[in-house]
Amino acid sequence: MNESPQSPLSAPFWDTRYESSEFVFGTNPNDFLKESTPKLAKGSVILCLGEGEGRNAVFLAKQGFSVTAVDMSIVGLQKASRLAQEHSVSINTQVADLAQFEFCENCWNGIISIFCHLPPEIRPHVYQKVVKALKPGGFFILEAYTPRQLAYKTGGPSNPAMLYELEDLRTDLAGLEMIIAEEKIREIHEGSAHSGNASVVQILARK
Repeated sequence: MNESPQSPLSAPFWDTRYESSEFVFGTNPNDFLKESTPKLAKGSVILCLGEGEGRNAVFLAKQGFSVTAVDMSIVGLQKASRLAQEHSVSINTQVADLAQFEFCENCWNGIISIFCHLPPEIRPHVYQKVVKALKPGGFFILEAYTPRQLAYKTGGPSNPAMLYELEDLRTDLAGLEMIIAEEKIREIHEGSAHSGNASVVQILARK
């Protein structure tokens, strides 16, 4: 992605955002992820996309999963590693832009995407790689903001093209069985960056 250094799609943007001691999105896991985690078999290998400061990866590691966290921000992943140490667990981290990230095929029991908003020109490409990367029976868990979120102004991208429509996700994730696929308004309190009522889409899908 050829974006300027100040673009939300660039590593320098996120490095700057994560450089303070504050955890921008808090240290507690996402609510939808917590609700969906029982679907994942114990001992599963899990890939977290756009994991940032590591709150969800650390939560999963504490549940006994083997977790790899991918993000374009080295600063965010350094904070993720420190958070894991504070909770006496370990996570694998990999600095990568998802547009170039090489997903292995049939190798993950679960792939997690929590408020990881991809631009429309790469989103279908990445999500088809997600489908191929899941083992048979593996789960994909996603929560993201919809375009209706712009009216709430409680978090998420300001660019409408970066927000997700449910029907687009159904197309992008062809090959997965949708167990939960819905848009809803819910209250979110995840650090200073996500706070208040929000319009979200939630996906729990199985290969």
